[in-house]
Amino acid sequence: MATILAVDDSVTIRQMVAHTLKSKGHTVIEAVDGRDGLAKAKAGAVNLILTDINMPNMDGIEMIKQVRALPAHKFTPILTLTTESTSDMKMKGKQAGATGWIVKPFKPEQLLATIDKVLR
Repeated sequence: MATILAVDDSVTIRQMVAHTLKSKGHTVIEAVDGRDGLAKAKAGAVNLILTDINMPNMDGIEMIKQVRALPAHKFTPILTLTTESTSDMKMKGKQAGATGWIVKPFKPEQLLATIDKVLR
């Protein structure tokens, strides 16, 4: 199974994501905002990053840009998990380097299916 970095400023969302991912055998590393997520991405190997967009200290778009600049994560799949659903915001995410976009509230089976697809 994969090691997944889950970045969200909401404790509840992080807990729901972690529970969903751990139920399928994934290892989950949690981060409280983009700055924390970037630090944890630099600190260790992760197979996938799942991030919110709207967070304090560093938003998800900026974090994605900075993670993509790291040689170790140039090709790491990065999925957004956010309430943002406008095409403009999705374009910003894609330009920053996001692999995919999932809109909250999420269905656990949809999240797991998307993760399985990008990890192949």
